[in-house]
Amino acid sequence: MFVRRSAALAAAAILLSSPVLLQGARAADKLTDPQIAHIAYTAGVIDINAAKQAQKKAKNKDVKAFAEDMLRDHEAVNKQALALVKKLNVTPEDNDTSKALSKQASDKLAELDKLNGAAFDKAYVANEVAYHKTVNGALETQLIPSASNAELKSLLQTGLKIFQGHEQHAEHVAAELK
Repeated sequence: MFVRRSAALAAAAILLSSPVLLQGARAADKLTDPQIAHIAYTAGVIDINAAKQAQKKAKNKDVKAFAEDMLRDHEAVNKQALALVKKLNVTPEDNDTSKALSKQASDKLAELDKLNGAAFDKAYVANEVAYHKTVNGALETQLIPSASNAELKSLLQTGLKIFQGHEQHAEHVAAELK
């Protein structure tokens, strides 16, 4: 039952996240660097908030450790992103994609908040797998290719490498929870 529910939550996360990021893909040539920076930053904030929730609710030590890693890494990348936009004198620009990501994340946090114990642990990790797959795909195929500024592109590429590791880590933790 829990495995089916986790798989359903993961599938829902993919379905919910993908259209938003694909929206950006259709308009990838229209996204500006300030919009791309805001999307990437927003994606990091979403995972920071999910990690904070997991730190409070998770029961499994591996899930707690994973959440600590997500918090540390996403805060570090977002700190670098803020330093870069300050250096470039660019103001990140909110857009339909970042707004939709924030709304979906808020809904997901509320959904996860209703769960406890092993059910929460499995659902959180399943969501992390799905979320990282979606964000990594968007970075790889849309955001990085659309970025004009070399420093922004480099930061996104570094983030992608880190987040691909997160996806693998989440998959490993998910496999251990079954």
